[in-house]
This record gives sequence, structure tokens and C-alpha cells, in this order.
Amino acid sequence: MDKVVVGMSGGVDSAVAAYLLKQEGYEVIGVTLRTWRSDDGTEGRCCEIDDARSSAVRLGIEFLPVNCISDFQKYVVEPFTGEYLRGRTPNPCIVCNRHVKWEKLLYYAKVVGARYVATGHYASVLRLPNGRYTVKTALHGEKDQTYMLYRLTQEQLSATLMPLGAYSKAEVRRIAAEAGLAVASKPDSQEVCFVTDGSYADYIESTAGDSLPGEGDFVDASGKVLGRHRGIVHYTVGQRKGLGIALGHPAYVKELRPETNEVVLGDEESLYRRELLCEDPCFMSIPGLREGEVLPCAVKIRYRHAPQSAQISLAENGQVKVSFAEPVRAPAPGQSAVFYDDEGCVIGGGVIAKAFS
Repeated sequence: MDKVVVGMSGGVDSAVAAYLLKQEGYEVIGVTLRTWRSDDGTEGRCCEIDDARSSAVRLGIEFLPVNCISDFQKYVVEPFTGEYLRGRTPNPCIVCNRHVKWEKLLYYAKVVGARYVATGHYASVLRLPNGRYTVKTALHGEKDQTYMLYRLTQEQLSATLMPLGAYSKAEVRRIAAEAGLAVASKPDSQEVCFVTDGSYADYIESTAGDSLPGEGDFVDASGKVLGRHRGIVHYTVGQRKGLGIALGHPAYVKELRPETNEVVLGDEESLYRRELLCEDPCFMSIPGLREGEVLPCAVKIRYRHAPQSAQISLAENGQVKVSFAEPVRAPAPGQSAVFYDDEGCVIGGGVIAKAFS
């Protein structure tokens, strides 16, 4: 059968993806993308080469480590820092999938003459009757990763296999154990892969240099000064814990204002929004929205958010307007809003630029 390049992170999911494809008869080549290496030599959690190589040896497949640190720095790390300095909350994994992982995997697939690339994401790739490709939510929704994949291009999807879409995590671990893979019980990675020590704010403070904004004012919606904050990179919309201010009642981050270095606080009710504007939209199941078209869908505003009933339409400057049937809690600029049809297939998505009551 065809040759396939499998992106192997060193975790159980990608190892089982490689195993399943080999069982199906594919000629499998494992590739680990080295995306990050800290000053002390620590690998990022997305490129644990020793574990990936061990899995490849156990499976009896060819294995190649590939250096893409410079691309990762350009497309992921630098924008990540820049977004936080702008008072936004970015999704580095979404950017990495589009501009680093798939680009590099497809490049090496061409080098070795492979027809496909594959990953251990919990999702399925579908070709629709209109000829376009999309990703469909995993059968076991608790592990679904389609939110992180919405920026993949039609060219990338047409050459992609995702064999884990119908499996639960427990089933994947069981398959790994039966196959004798040492990573069968390895814990999942939960944090940003290149923030290996401390918090994301600590990381930004260590890398931003002179561009790092300092302390500023906590204010309420009317502009009244409530106290002092440590710097906007320490906060995100919806945050309650770790504010470092006592007001005698629960307070939440309602808005970040980098232009004045202010953090706006409010009560929980103030976090809810009914409309969003999304910039830099990317579409999968359709080529785009037509002028005047209003498309019903379900929308996720963060990875762990349950899709909510909404409508999408074109706005000015190519942006997409999202109108929810019911207000959603704490949509954060910089996060992505991903649009789904009633079959659980990704229509598209965009980066939240602004939220309205």
C-alpha cells in the first residue's frame, strides 16, 4: 500500500496512529519535528525524540528527527509573545499545526515519496459531496481536537490521515499496551509545549525585553481606579484567581486595554457577550460566505467550550460576524471561534477580534 509519514511527538496517541496504519498495510515512516529546545537543552513537550524513537523501534518503522526550530520561532513563539503584549490570548497550537507541523510533514513526505501524512489527533478527515475537505469531530467528544485544526488548508487535508477519530483515549492506551509500547501509560501534555518551567507570563517576561509593559491600573467599566496590576501579560478575559486585589466581592477580568495599560474588572454578569467579530477567517467545508448570507451553525470560542447555537455572516474588511442565540461567557480576543455544522464538521473559523454585549 501507500507510504505515509506519521508525525510522532513521543506520546501515546501518535505512536498508536503509526501502529494502526502499519496494521492496515501502509509503509510507515515516523517523523518527530524538533520545534523547541531551551537554553538548558530541554526539549519541548511536542518533540520528545527519545520516546518517539523508542516507539518507532518497537513498531519496526523507519524514524527521522527533523529540525524546524527556526520556523517554530518565527511562526509560533514570536507571535505568541506579541499577542500577549497586545492584551490578547493566543492559540499557539493552531498556528503551529498550520504553519509548522503540516508544512514540514508534507515537505518530508515529498522527500521520501509518501502519499500521505498522518497524526494522532482525535478527529477524522472527510471529503464532502461538494469536493471540499473538512475535519469531523471525534466519536468520543471529550478528546475531540478539531478546534485546533480549523486553519489547515484544502491541500494539507487532502493528503492527511487521522486514524484515531473513532477511538477513545482508554482504547488508545489499551492498544498501546497490547502493542508493547512503553508510552502506553505516559501522561498527556496539557500546557504550551515551549513553556517548560513556570507560567506563560513568566516566559513572556523573560523574553519580551524592553517591550514588556509594566504595572498599571485596575479600573471598573466607568474608568474608576480600583488598584494596581502587575502588567497586562498576567491577565486574560474571564480570569478571577490571581488578580492580587481585594474588593470585598468577586471580581473578574472584563477587558484588557493595552493602549492605556489598564485591566478592566467587573462582575461575572459583565463577562457575557452575544456577538463577536472574527478576523483572518479560514473556511473548510465551504469556500467562504457570500455577501448577505446568514449561515446557522454551532460555535466554540475556546478549546474546552461546548459549541453554542449561532449564526455567522460577512462583516466589513473580510471579517466574520458571529451572533449567538444566547450570550457566551468571556470570549477573549486572540482566541479562535470555530464554526461547526449540524453533523459536527468544521465549516471554518477565525480569530476573535472584538466581543459585544
